[in-house]
Amino acid sequence: MSESTTTTSASASNVPFLKERNQNKGVRKRNLSDDEWAEEDNSNSIANGHYNAKKALQTTRTTRSGRSPLTALKVNISSKPLLVKQPPSNKSLQTLGKRFKVPTFTDPSKAPAPSRTGAFNLGVKRRPPVEAKSAHDYTMEGSIILYDPAWAQLDEAQREEEMLLEASQGSASTEGDDTTPQVIIPKKEKAKYKSIAEMLGLTKSKELPKVHVVVDPILGRVLRPHQVEGVKFMYKCTTGAVVPDAFGCIMADEMGLGKTLQCLTLLWTLLKQSPDFGKGTIEKCIICCPSSLVRNWANEIIKWLGPGKIGVMTCDGKGTKEDTTNAMKQWASARQRMVVNPVLIISYESLRMYAPILAQTPIGLMLCDEGHRLKNSNSQTFVALNELNVQRRVILSGTPIQNDLSEYFSLINFAIPGLLGSTTEFRKNYELPILRGRDSEASEKEQEISNQKLTELSGVVNKFIIRRTNDILSKYLPTKFEHVVFCKLSPFQLDLYKHFINSKSIQKLLRGQGSQPLKAIGLLKKLCNHPDLLDLPDDLQGCEALLPPDYQTKSSKKPMSRGGILVQPEFSGKMMVLARMLAKIKKDTNDKIVLISNYTQTLDIFEKLCRQNQYGVLRLDGTMTISKRQKLVDRFNNPDGNEFVFLLSSKAGGCGLNLIGANRLVLFDPDWNPASDQQALARVWRDGQKKDCFVYRFIATGSIEEKIFQRQSHKQSLSSCVVDEDQDVERHFSQENLRQLFQFNDTTECCDTHETFKCKRCVDGRQVMKAAQVSYGDTSTWNHFKGDHDLMKLTDPLLKEEADTNAVSFVFQYISH
Repeated sequence: MSESTTTTSASASNVPFLKERNQNKGVRKRNLSDDEWAEEDNSNSIANGHYNAKKALQTTRTTRSGRSPLTALKVNISSKPLLVKQPPSNKSLQTLGKRFKVPTFTDPSKAPAPSRTGAFNLGVKRRPPVEAKSAHDYTMEGSIILYDPAWAQLDEAQREEEMLLEASQGSASTEGDDTTPQVIIPKKEKAKYKSIAEMLGLTKSKELPKVHVVVDPILGRVLRPHQVEGVKFMYKCTTGAVVPDAFGCIMADEMGLGKTLQCLTLLWTLLKQSPDFGKGTIEKCIICCPSSLVRNWANEIIKWLGPGKIGVMTCDGKGTKEDTTNAMKQWASARQRMVVNPVLIISYESLRMYAPILAQTPIGLMLCDEGHRLKNSNSQTFVALNELNVQRRVILSGTPIQNDLSEYFSLINFAIPGLLGSTTEFRKNYELPILRGRDSEASEKEQEISNQKLTELSGVVNKFIIRRTNDILSKYLPTKFEHVVFCKLSPFQLDLYKHFINSKSIQKLLRGQGSQPLKAIGLLKKLCNHPDLLDLPDDLQGCEALLPPDYQTKSSKKPMSRGGILVQPEFSGKMMVLARMLAKIKKDTNDKIVLISNYTQTLDIFEKLCRQNQYGVLRLDGTMTISKRQKLVDRFNNPDGNEFVFLLSSKAGGCGLNLIGANRLVLFDPDWNPASDQQALARVWRDGQKKDCFVYRFIATGSIEEKIFQRQSHKQSLSSCVVDEDQDVERHFSQENLRQLFQFNDTTECCDTHETFKCKRCVDGRQVMKAAQVSYGDTSTWNHFKGDHDLMKLTDPLLKEEADTNAVSFVFQYISH
């Protein structure tokens, strides 16, 4: 092919493309300014010269589109030397080395947008600056501020001043005989020179400023004043603001004051907020509670925070062991954003089982409901919980001091480890001197040391314990009328009681030769409830002659279908009073009632009595599964339900249940541990109650139940010797204690307890003046009523009916407000 042919074909094929390129070039130049237009032409001319010179040495090739390269135009392939332009000048090279500018496509009169400089890459969007501020508006009216940066700075400055003062006092004391103590003046720090950028404020601070911590308004609107105080107290303790390196506390409010809501507020705040902007204080939280309260805690979270607000994992025994183990491993391994369910609600029994798994993860907060279960530092539960990797520990217990100082020490040592030293150090420094001084035969010197040690102990511990009484509830709840009703034994009960305490086995026991005091105590307690709880005549040998002709033993009872009688209330003094109460409540009111006993056998008798009289009844004891308990409580609390009586075992379900559907409660028998009774008595007078409440504690007059009731009063003292566990009762009873327990006071006109008070407000058992100050924990300050026509002065119509029956010997009455 000839030289001219090659050139012509290349030229002809590229004519349309050249026209299009020139048109685009013209459009682009119209959008540029004059300087940019000149610069564009200059650079293009230089580039085209280099491009054509280089391509002239190559053969013409076809591009991907099928067109020949533009540089093939007007280039002759021949042996003649090529004409190449001179190298570009320095000015042209400087122009080529300039940064390429992307056209702004804006008004030519305006300056182009400045190029982005710094470490950002093309395509990365710059984040807008975020102002460090609290999660909720702390300036809003009614906001609850838990942390204020200004307060923190003042507190820190005050602590520094106190440290300097202590240091100066310490140096003065070590000077010996010098009359002029030296005061340590802190040296001024060496001045730090600032750069010009720092003085002009051009440098960025490495640390963001601290922000306020404010309670979520969703919770802040429902918190009462005493609950706000409790939340602030717990927040300070769990963040180490009270004492450095101490992150635990004990919430010891009495039942019904809203410990659950206060702890949920603390939990929610720590999960979502901290003084550092955009960060939470903790990642995970464990709530340990009795198995019957696992579902109740989950419901409380939904009630106060709303559904879906926070992820909750519950371990209530529904799934298989394999599924639960896998769920625990997944919960323990989750970190930061992988934490889907930050809250784990688990029973004490389940936590013991899965403690090795949970110990592998750091836990931000642990709440221990009904924390008096940790009163024994040697128990498996205490050891399992103590092995978890958690600093912030909060114990919830309405009765932190149940029996003695050693149990009190266990709770303190779990919440704030090492605060009071080891067990041996605590016994030496506090327990033994205090108990020695509280003995009735202590000398004045021992009493003085005891009071000094008690004051010292309170000063250390009270920083981490908050306790309020039920008196606060009087502002928000209806009136509560609480009564201790002393019921006389029936003639049949009285004969059996005297026969047993005068038997050879009891006399042998009192001489120290017997080995089963607990069995004897249990028989007497059951006899006080009803003779049907005993297997007569086998349990009481030689009592065959005492059995009434119409009394039906267990072997002789006939079913109702054949004319039999399920329960015979007339053979028990307390049961007769209860049967008359139930009949009058059912007939004259629409009230509901809760019956509580320590024995499931007593609940069996209650259930038979209700079935015999066709009363609607529900029952909750240890045989009921956890999943069904809350459904049963909800069913009873429904005002439209037909259930009139709720039977409750104090051992299985006396903690944490809200039975506000009833406004009357009967505690049929006392327990050695006053905390158990107080838990049971607080089931109806709680938040949500709309009616006046009437609470009754039944005590058999002159019997062992009075001795138990008196010992409950002594349990408030630190020198108490009886522990609530049965095996400990036997160990702590002396021969004199046993002799008193097996005595029966049949000469009292009212009750043995009132006589031990030596009450000066009563004349012949009748109150003539009220106490100057009424204390709920001291029944000697309550109103006293003798069991005859004096009962007509009572407010309760049910007890007024007993004035003519001679079944009630005495009544203590407490009115909340």
